[in-house]
Amino acid sequence: MHTDSFYIGVDIGGTTVKLAVVTPEGTIKDKWEIPTDLKNKGERIVHDIKQTIFEKIDRLEIPKTSVIGVGVGAPGFLDSISGFVYEAINLGWIDYSLGSDLEEMTGWPVFVENDANLAALGENWKGSGENSNDLLAVTLGTGVGGGVVANGELLNGANGTAGEIGHITVVPDGGAPCNCGKTGCLETVASATGIVRVAKEKLVDNQASSLNASVPLTAKDIFDAAAENDPVSEEVITYVTNVLGMSIANMANVLNPSKIVIGGGVSKAGDSLLIPLRKAFDKYALKRVREAATFEVAVLGNDAGVLGGAYMVKKRLENK
Repeated sequence: MHTDSFYIGVDIGGTTVKLAVVTPEGTIKDKWEIPTDLKNKGERIVHDIKQTIFEKIDRLEIPKTSVIGVGVGAPGFLDSISGFVYEAINLGWIDYSLGSDLEEMTGWPVFVENDANLAALGENWKGSGENSNDLLAVTLGTGVGGGVVANGELLNGANGTAGEIGHITVVPDGGAPCNCGKTGCLETVASATGIVRVAKEKLVDNQASSLNASVPLTAKDIFDAAAENDPVSEEVITYVTNVLGMSIANMANVLNPSKIVIGGGVSKAGDSLLIPLRKAFDKYALKRVREAATFEVAVLGNDAGVLGGAYMVKKRLENK
């Protein structure tokens, strides 16, 4: 492959679409983002993506023939073989043929994957995963996403839903409603929004907590207050990390990963998240599973998805 070949990685989020031009070795030549146009059920999103890629390669003086393919991550439930999106609530898409639409518009091969899976691929290729054959990636952001690499391959499952750790039921009765339509999912407890919800419930009976001064309350406020020994915040973090540690341990008991990579905005809490989380994980995981697994914080940040997109193009085309 010539040094002048490139992959395009695209990571579609509810607020912005992140894009990058990536070399076959995994170096980002250029990266940028555009706002996600959610009007009319996201009908302009793919057109905007095509437009911005064409403008960018033009500016970089990259001929269209040097682009080998496009790897796209989208939030929601989709078929990674056909590139068909069944449902992406945050974008307004239902039954949308994302892959073939973008392929038609650009003339390049397009490969589509769930955004959390792509982040796992990117992190494994160029980040904390260090090309591990068996990896569990957990993204703690507005929701809770998961991606699984088993025997060196991304695990998709029968209809593309493998790795959805955010929808493990952790509160079987009386749990909070989740965006997926169920109640009591891990996402309602361990996402940034879930952590805030749990704290607000506890604050009803704890007017003295320093958290009452934080308006609007964020997950970061709760970690910061816990570091200052605020009892309500400490209680919230103990509860959240216990539930999350148990869920990750249950997944790990099935998958036996060598690396567990924690990413997303909440992972910025660093050791104040990781230390209690590892303690809870060790309590619930099998001894041999515990011994095999190291915990890492994701290092690629917003680049994980676009690098995962590029890596997916590389792998899919190699396997053809």
